[in-house]
Amino acid sequence: MAKATKTIKLEQIGSAIRRHHSQRSTLIGLKLNKIGRTSELQDTPAVRGMIEKVHHLVRIVDEK
Repeated sequence: MAKATKTIKLEQIGSAIRRHHSQRSTLIGLKLNKIGRTSELQDTPAVRGMIEKVHHLVRIVDEK
């Protein structure tokens, strides 16, 4: 039986305008680029690190 992978659902709540280019690139890597967009990603250490980098621009809607 395969393990069920955990997922995180994110929503962008802040604008990338006037942010450092690395934060803008991180939002694009998280499949977000406009306020109100949501994306569902696998819960991995890499994704958690990306979320931490832009924690002021995103919120976690749901963790499964």
